[in-house]
Amino acid sequence: MCTSIVEIIPAEGMAKRGAEWFALTQAVVAYDHARHAPLADVITLDFINSDLDAGARAGIELTLDSAKELLAALERAITAAEFEEAEVRGKGAAPGLVRAA
Repeated sequence: MCTSIVEIIPAEGMAKRGAEWFALTQAVVAYDHARHAPLADVITLDFINSDLDAGARAGIELTLDSAKELLAALERAITAAEFEEAEVRGKGAAPGLVRAA
């Protein structure tokens, strides 16, 4: 039975198919039957450019446990990147706290 669990968001970035890179327009996160992985139900991540042909897609199928680990890794990386941007590079820091290089 299909779950109908689907989240679609706008996305900016790049994805690769073969030797070619293409710009992204959206990301799709879903939970449904695996299409390619030898698993039952999976979290599917699709990175798409809806302005290009159907092959302009990078797809991933993950177990729930792998998806949870990926989410945790993303949260750690985002937290570190936000610190880098705000504290180290001075973006978002109070003007009086940023020193000229």
